[in-house]
Amino acid sequence: MRKPIYSLVFVVSLFILNACGQTHNSPANISKKSSMKNVISKPENPYYSNSDTTKLNLTDLEWSKVISPDLYAVARQADTERAFTGKMWESTTKGTYYCAACGLKLFQSEQKFVSSCGWPSFFEQENKNSVVFKDDNSYGMKRIEALCGRCNSHLGHLFDDGPAPTGKRYCMNAISLDFVPDTITPEPNKNTETIILGGGCYWCVEAVYEQLEGVEKVVSGFAGGTVENPSYEEVCTGTTGAAEVVEITYDKTKTNLDELFKVFFTVHDPTTLNRQGADVGTQYRSVIFYKNESQKKAAESIISELNTNHVYTSKIVTTLEPFKAFYKAKDYHQNYYQNNQSQPYCQMVIQPKLEKFEKVFKDRLKKKH
Repeated sequence: MRKPIYSLVFVVSLFILNACGQTHNSPANISKKSSMKNVISKPENPYYSNSDTTKLNLTDLEWSKVISPDLYAVARQADTERAFTGKMWESTTKGTYYCAACGLKLFQSEQKFVSSCGWPSFFEQENKNSVVFKDDNSYGMKRIEALCGRCNSHLGHLFDDGPAPTGKRYCMNAISLDFVPDTITPEPNKNTETIILGGGCYWCVEAVYEQLEGVEKVVSGFAGGTVENPSYEEVCTGTTGAAEVVEITYDKTKTNLDELFKVFFTVHDPTTLNRQGADVGTQYRSVIFYKNESQKKAAESIISELNTNHVYTSKIVTTLEPFKAFYKAKDYHQNYYQNNQSQPYCQMVIQPKLEKFEKVFKDRLKKKH
């Protein structure tokens, strides 16, 4: 690190006051009236989007028309708000943090920690593209500036004094963030039920069931094994005992277990032990995690029927395991096929399974609006 041109006392004071950024002549001590925003979209800003990751390049004049002056000073002029502003820095409320300028998802509450610096602090970003970086050598200090990966707005700075497992501290200006708390779980619909199925890569299984009439929601994740809330990387080692699965929520008035199992045994090979094509390991095993006796008996019945009628040349090796816990995979694993159809894996592995399903169950596909 280069030696600063200022005196040591001055530099230390400056760092304490402006750890996340530098202060310009425009509002030096920005106060934020409300740090805990409960807004997920901004109709007045046509560029605000929670899903569009296309790079957003606007002129300063365009930005000045769609964001507030306080946010403009930080996001577009790299200003810094006063430390300990509002409550966001110490909040532990569960939810998601978005770029206040363009709406890109940046952090989850699970990636946040309460730091004594007085600014919202995170040890990890949502994904590798949500936050980008560049060198900042202003004010005689060598720092790393953190910017929104979509609109390049100034967020704060990245430091190497954070907690495990990354050791990083994303020191963010609260005004640069929009926070959306997790919604309260609604009362369960008496007509809905969930079933946990594993048939190899969860991206494949998810893509199929998302098209079936009567299925309300499909979530990719993990079940089984001995490790609580394992990461994707841990499951991929094959040492956790967990399997890649999907949690299917379905309306019992529109579909049923019999149909769900018929789809299941159509779109994957239930006769290959711990393997689906090139995906090998216990994490890719064919498995049904039953939640009650009716699910177990329905699964036993269809497996017995398929074996008796010799539908497959080999015996079915699908395991029936009592359900204990389901752990949702990170957001970038959800709806994977729909978001990545141009990827080779989607075209060569998922697409053929989807086409087979659409052909066999063509009368049971969701109506496209």
